[in-house]
Amino acid sequence: MAKKGLIGVQLSTIRSKIEELGVYEAMKRLHELGFRCIEISQVPMTSENVDEFKRAKKDFGMTVAAINAPTTAMFPGMESLESNYDKIIADCAALDCKMLRIGMGPINLLTTKDGVVTYCKELNMYTEKLKADGIEYYYHNHNNEFAKFDGKYILDIMKDNSSIGFELDIHWIQAGGEKPAEIIKQYANRIRLLHLKDFRMVPITMESLKDGKSLYSAIQFAEVGEGSLDIKECIEAGLACGSEYFLIEQDSTYDRDSFDSLKISRDNLVKMGYGDWF
Repeated sequence: MAKKGLIGVQLSTIRSKIEELGVYEAMKRLHELGFRCIEISQVPMTSENVDEFKRAKKDFGMTVAAINAPTTAMFPGMESLESNYDKIIADCAALDCKMLRIGMGPINLLTTKDGVVTYCKELNMYTEKLKADGIEYYYHNHNNEFAKFDGKYILDIMKDNSSIGFELDIHWIQAGGEKPAEIIKQYANRIRLLHLKDFRMVPITMESLKDGKSLYSAIQFAEVGEGSLDIKECIEAGLACGSEYFLIEQDSTYDRDSFDSLKISRDNLVKMGYGDWF
């Protein structure tokens, strides 16, 4: 049997739908679209929501690939390992989840090389602590990790100074000025999670410039297969380099319903030959 991964959904993509429908009904909709795997982020992990995720796992066969958990809170009320460690570990146990991930690093520490190295010490502390509890820890990149200090990307400084794994996001690698498949290869055996998010350019109008929008506003998030990235190349590189979970994420679907966007992404991935990865 050929080696394959599991394609799922990063729940930030449907955060407004979860607010509208509730966790269980939103998971039912994902199930009806053909998804069996999720990554939990931007969903409050209240006891009620955790129970609804448990019910969805049982009724729809949902796999929870990872749950979001930063080392420290970026804003008031956010759960973090620093303040909610035992509760987060309990949530992992309740949902049979063996991975946690950091959606975004602390901006204040990623502005100098010394700050990045200091953050790596924090990452190492929690990576080892989580490992003792049977949990692996992963860091999700944006484009800002492709800024350089002393000629070296922030992301590479983190790779070389920490033992944390990486959840590489192909859109943000492209936005950072690199080729996604090549970066994936450089992080072989440090990735079990990969974010599938396409990258597209749209026309800039004089009206948009008059409204104060920059040329950067021409860049958009796109449904998988609807942008300019070589999705198949990225998936195959990820699979060869140790990725097991391939999670569709679209930060904004603009005027399109987010479930419709996910259907487009899924249909395109099926056409690419990944129908048995769902």
